Amino acid sequence: MATIDLGSISHWIGLFGIGVFAVSGALEAARKEMDILGFMLIGTVTGLGGGTLRDLLLGATPVYWVQQPHTVTICLVASILTYFLAPLLASRYRALIWMDGIGLATFSITGTAIALSHGAPPLIAVCMGVMSATFGGIIRDVLCSESLVLSSRELYVTAAAAGASTFLLLQLLGLGESIVMLGAFLVGFGLRAAAIIFGLKLPRYQRPAA
Repeated sequence: MATIDLGSISHWIGLFGIGVFAVSGALEAARKEMDILGFMLIGTVTGLGGGTLRDLLLGATPVYWVQQPHTVTICLVASILTYFLAPLLASRYRALIWMDGIGLATFSITGTAIALSHGAPPLIAVCMGVMSATFGGIIRDVLCSESLVLSSRELYVTAAAAGASTFLLLQLLGLGESIVMLGAFLVGFGLRAAAIIFGLKLPRYQRPAA
């Protein structure tokens, strides 16, 4: 299996994903009309939550943001900028959904890559990618008393799983790092974008009539 250098493209994609997820958290804070400290709290927790769960499950402690404080700085700066720029958006909810989709695709990739670098088996690595991609949004929704994004009728976890699985498959094929990252992102984000635009969804469980 080809090895991804976490100090290069994956590292920068991870930082981008952290910033995007922080913006999605801050946009939710805007919808709740919080003060700037609320923006910073929700944005930071959203940006760092998925990676924190991943590191704890992998036994990679101290977790990454303790060792890389610049990731916290990225979240704080992104949240503060969102506080001042959010009033310019026509629809903060639509912006939140799209930022969340970008973060979802990004973290599904980096979560899988980091899990593999820690020696996780392929299936576990994909699971870590999905958890990394979804947990920050779950925390955001819980703290803001919103319906969990996981309960969205459109494809969500499926998009994260598709991105993580594509990353693993392309890596197994021995393709170049840029192709692996781009291909996995396009699959994950493309599926989520299609779900948002066209309302794609899997059949939902229906309780049998009493």
